[in-house]
Amino acid sequence: MLRHCLLLVLLFPMVVSTYGQELPKPTPEQRDSIRYTDLKNRFYKHRITKEIYKLFFNDIYNRKKSAEVNTIEANPFLDFEGLEIASVTIKQLNLLGASVYDTTRKSNQFQHFVSNSLHRNTREKTIRKSLLLFREGDRVIPQQLKENERILRLSPVILDARILVTPRADQPELVDVLVLTQDVWSLVPVGSFSGFDNFRVGFNNSNVRGLTHSNAVAVRWRGADTLQQLGFRAIYTIPYIGRTFISGQAGFIWERDLKQQYLRFSKPFLSVETRYAGALEAGLTEIQEYKKDPQDPEHTNSYPVRYRYYDLWLGRAFKLRPRDPENTSRFITAVRFNNYHFTKRPFVSLDSNMIYWHQRALMFSVGYSNRNYKRDLLIYGFGRTEDVPIGNMLVVTGGTDNSEFGNRGYAGLQFSRGGYLPGNGGYLYGLINTGSYLQSGKMYQGVLNTTANYFTPLMRLGLSQIRQFINIRFTKGYHRDPLEYVNLTDEFGIRGVFSDQLIGTKRLNIGTETVLFTPGSLLGFRGAHFVYADFGLVANHNPIWKSKLYQSYGIGIRLRNEHLTFNTIELRVGYYPNIPTLSSPWRYKLLGITPLRLPDFDVSAPEIVPFR
Repeated sequence: MLRHCLLLVLLFPMVVSTYGQELPKPTPEQRDSIRYTDLKNRFYKHRITKEIYKLFFNDIYNRKKSAEVNTIEANPFLDFEGLEIASVTIKQLNLLGASVYDTTRKSNQFQHFVSNSLHRNTREKTIRKSLLLFREGDRVIPQQLKENERILRLSPVILDARILVTPRADQPELVDVLVLTQDVWSLVPVGSFSGFDNFRVGFNNSNVRGLTHSNAVAVRWRGADTLQQLGFRAIYTIPYIGRTFISGQAGFIWERDLKQQYLRFSKPFLSVETRYAGALEAGLTEIQEYKKDPQDPEHTNSYPVRYRYYDLWLGRAFKLRPRDPENTSRFITAVRFNNYHFTKRPFVSLDSNMIYWHQRALMFSVGYSNRNYKRDLLIYGFGRTEDVPIGNMLVVTGGTDNSEFGNRGYAGLQFSRGGYLPGNGGYLYGLINTGSYLQSGKMYQGVLNTTANYFTPLMRLGLSQIRQFINIRFTKGYHRDPLEYVNLTDEFGIRGVFSDQLIGTKRLNIGTETVLFTPGSLLGFRGAHFVYADFGLVANHNPIWKSKLYQSYGIGIRLRNEHLTFNTIELRVGYYPNIPTLSSPWRYKLLGITPLRLPDFDVSAPEIVPFR
């Protein structure tokens, strides 16, 4: 019975997507649109079925064929360059039922009630003051408006956004600008319950009073814990302060294995037009560390670490061709200073536990960045517009660390490149990131990270769409401390595995996933079926190709409502033929996952290459 129920859950969206497949097939290009239109006409014959259609269906896949998305390489604002902006109108669409790509779509009564009575939209004043790069009286700068669309979509409180420019017939030197935005549901409860002796409860509000501020509060109770029963955390974030695009965040965490108080102000190179970026952070952290010994994985070292720190960096971007407004190439310089002082830590010496040394580091970086964005659909999202980074980046980092055991230098190099392959060949991204401390002519705590990500174009299967994803990552450490290692579990290797015995100083993992996006929806939740295979190698002193190949295979379904800030719901069944510590090779998992974003080519603070 359980097997049949699981099969029904996995196949339901596919059954919905294939409804009406007996229709004629004029051409492959027209097939999906004709089927979907016919299905819509059938439901629209009666009032009740019409409302059911509006509630359950949203034709997001035909948007891929619309002029707005097909002409994404062209800047739609070029024809208005230099004209004066006479007015800026902000139109906020209903949370449910509306679309920035179809302004004629209307919300039904239920959707209108939820959007206007149970939800508070982002304040228009806040959008004007904090999210727009232009105002009345400015001249149209095409690249600026194109970037502003992306910045609006980048906000966690906005599902989608679009900017429209209309010239005035009686005054051709003037234009009117219409900004369309659509919010997401902002208030989300969080928690878990394993009994009245072990539970967690809280909430995340991503748009406090419509100001775009976010507030996350959670309380954790473990009655059987002899060290600390009650845990608490509160994090408040102001995404943009005024028109400065400076973010502020304050956090207070008081939990069993993490106690932290911090204050942070930051401004990234949010746009190619951003000239200055930087950050200032200060805080106090106490964490309970659990470390395995790579030579004896059965043994776990546990010890508290406590430190106070402050961290400051500042960067400046220079246009390489100032007279070309469409050119996005930038030369970027940055400087960073930080200080870490430990009050609790394990034993340290000249050649052990170097990650716990007192440190005062001064670092510099110079870099080149060229980035643009292409709008696409159905990559990591379920119908929202996704801005895919296209470009490349090269950064050289150097500096000095004045530690308690003397001065040591640091040198690092980072190069990345990504874009769509010619001939509709899909998207390919590559990264090389390496760095090491240098002392007395020797390398210490060095690391090499390489990454390659690829996904295919969307391919049709009936009313559904398919993408294939392939990810390859290699990490190697040089002269690391014994308590520093990489593992082959979950996020950093094989999904669903949490074995602390798969550790070493080098790791290679390959993941492949086939995703079927279905057009049907249930209460706004859209499904994506997937099958995957993960492979991983991890080694310490031996060559990595001589180590054991760990594997996992699985199938599952993801459900997401893009109008909500809930994590994506994932139901997964996995088979793990040779993972140690697992009592059974089969695992079933229901979890919430954070939506992924493609890596960008924006330069940030000079940093030590992480080894994880």
